[in-house]
Amino acid sequence: MHIQENISLQPYNTFGLDAHARYFVKVESLQDLKAALSLEAYPEKFILGGGSNMLLTKDLNCLVIHVALKGIEIVSQNENNVLVKASAGENWHQFVLWCLDRNFGGIENLSLIPGSVGAVPIQNIGAYGVEIKDVFESCEALNIHTKEIEVFTKDACQFGYRESVFKQGKKNQYVILSTTLRLTKTQHQLHMDYGAITSQLESMGITNPSIKDISNAVISIRESKLPNPKDIGNSGSFFKNPVISKIHFEKLKVNFPDIPSYVVSANEIKVPAGWLIEKSGFKGKTFTNYGVHKKQALVLVNYGGAKGSDILALAVLIQKTIQLIFGITVETEVNII
Repeated sequence: MHIQENISLQPYNTFGLDAHARYFVKVESLQDLKAALSLEAYPEKFILGGGSNMLLTKDLNCLVIHVALKGIEIVSQNENNVLVKASAGENWHQFVLWCLDRNFGGIENLSLIPGSVGAVPIQNIGAYGVEIKDVFESCEALNIHTKEIEVFTKDACQFGYRESVFKQGKKNQYVILSTTLRLTKTQHQLHMDYGAITSQLESMGITNPSIKDISNAVISIRESKLPNPKDIGNSGSFFKNPVISKIHFEKLKVNFPDIPSYVVSANEIKVPAGWLIEKSGFKGKTFTNYGVHKKQALVLVNYGGAKGSDILALAVLIQKTIQLIFGITVETEVNII
């Protein structure tokens, strides 16, 4: 374990922001993680995973612990299902491909989501009609204070829309070590109704899709709409899709008859945040070296050299504008640091 000083975090966050860590250590084992957390010389510590779901608005004057635990294993399996355990430092998309290579189904719709496995139970990641809670079995987490490993079941994680207990009641109290998912080996349940998956499959000439076909369709759609963080700094969807009352929605529909929606319940409607942002005039808008992506309004981008505080100011401006026009509060999906 080697502690470094004054390290740029630009390679460790998908926004590509050049914030600095006063101290930095990369841990690749549970032993080193426990040791790093126990260092009394560094009272303030920050846990960093894949850096895909955060906006760094300042330098971090503390010890940044980069969790890089690796490993994938099959815990158990029968004829129809398999339990697969992946360590927190594994790249999420590479893990999805690992499962697909073995015909393990359930997470194909979550292909190409940036970040590491460690963020999965924290964020309850989701895309194209699937959320991680749909296949979640459990996760192992290290209690920062006791240094004991605890197992969290699906119920214990208290999953919500891009939410979990790790973002609420137990925020900053645990480090995710691994996640175990229950996937299918046979009779895969395909999810093709959300977004443009069906039309994408048709354009690919596929009428009887496999889980690999679903993954390829999702990848094609995402690549056509979302910028690659290696080319343009971003953190994927910056905002959550807001859920409003049916009464509020019906009132909006009078002035905005083309407003898209998804039924959540008898009294609740989900409205795409991307549509709200576009209607507010922000899609493709550029402010010197940062802005809103031209193809996907949900994505805020760093074209190079931008500051996290600038991007945050843009996000706040978007939120205020949507509130003014539509009376809707749009929350950030990205963690603001």
